Amino acid sequence: MSRNIIAILRGITPSEAEAAAIALVDAGITTIEVPLNSPNPFASIKAMADAVGDRAVIGAGTVLSVEDVNRVKQAGGSLVVSPNMDPRVIHATKTAGMQSWPGVMTPTECFAALKNGADGLKIFPGSLLGPDGLKAIRAVMPQGTQIYAVGGAGPENFGDWFAASADGFGIGSALYKPGMSTQDISQRATDIVAAYDAAKG
Repeated sequence: MSRNIIAILRGITPSEAEAAAIALVDAGITTIEVPLNSPNPFASIKAMADAVGDRAVIGAGTVLSVEDVNRVKQAGGSLVVSPNMDPRVIHATKTAGMQSWPGVMTPTECFAALKNGADGLKIFPGSLLGPDGLKAIRAVMPQGTQIYAVGGAGPENFGDWFAASADGFGIGSALYKPGMSTQDISQRATDIVAAYDAAKG
């Protein structure tokens, strides 16, 4: 079963990458991003893509430039997530044949992201908009638009976000913090998947 959860492994190192990716995929989380403000992120992306690329979507977060988009592709990534909506980054991502998930907050940004070719929208930070804000924005979005809540969405409120029409979530510190053991990552991932499944019904 595929779940609409993006694991955000901010701060992970290349030596931890393969084991962490395997633990996440085994727990049922099959989309993983390595934020580019992590140590040597492209090496981590490559390690993960080599290890689980046939079973998971691996890519980068905090992607702010066209140059970084190209480096993600070279590392074997297939997903580009950004905290902002930059048309140049979206175009470069789609030209490279990867998924584009820009960060948005307002209806103007949502429509601009879609117009420029984004595959889905990342409401960020989700805590500022909240489920009620998402519900209001959803009313004017094209049918079928994929919207994930990131920042302020987690096991304790998956149900509220689903009720407000969220399609999925990006999960960061609730799933991974630097220095965490593979066993801890596995346990947290298992708990988050269980909470997601329960909220989804």
